Amino acid sequence: AQAVVERIVELERGRHKVFAVEVGPLKNYYPAEEYHQNYLDKNPGGYCHISPAKIKLLSTLKIDAGAYKKPAAETIRDKLTAEQFQVTQQNGTERPFHNEFWDKFAKGIYVDIVTGEPLFSSTDKYQSSCGWPAFTKPIEAPLLVERKDTSHGMVRTEVRSRSGDSHLGHVFTGDHESPNGVRYCINSASLRFIPYEQMEAEGYGYLLYLFK
Repeated sequence: AQAVVERIVELERGRHKVFAVEVGPLKNYYPAEEYHQNYLDKNPGGYCHISPAKIKLLSTLKIDAGAYKKPAAETIRDKLTAEQFQVTQQNGTERPFHNEFWDKFAKGIYVDIVTGEPLFSSTDKYQSSCGWPAFTKPIEAPLLVERKDTSHGMVRTEVRSRSGDSHLGHVFTGDHESPNGVRYCINSASLRFIPYEQMEAEGYGYLLYLFK
């Protein structure tokens, strides 16, 4: 449990300019009264700030953030190309139509180039005229972190990976080319593609259900 808390704190500290949460041992813990146990099962309309729908979603997630840890900074620099480092660690953008995956539609998954955490599936990739890989959604919603981006005189929604905090690209709505109107416009340099045939061997067999 301590390792999980420290990992979450590490992630959140990197996402905020000011982070003032103290981490320490749990003290004076007492179980709540029986009527509070399994509270939302007993009170579906209860006051919990997390909706029952979100709780249900979280209980069905298959991708464990703790399994994909961000390497040390010097390791990241050593393992990435100059462009991959510039995109993922310095919020860069590669050239449209001149990147690895913008026009590739092979069967498989796309993972964070830094941590290996699964992010997108080819089942949700579509042909877009934007010049970058375009997806309608991530494999699981919590895999992505969204931030307001006001750089370059625009107001956009940046998309970052959950475990690696890698800059991935941006998400847009109202895209007429997208089957659901949503376009996750992602830099190829932030991704590694795992072909369907290699998923089991590379430890992603638990996601083969995506293609059934």
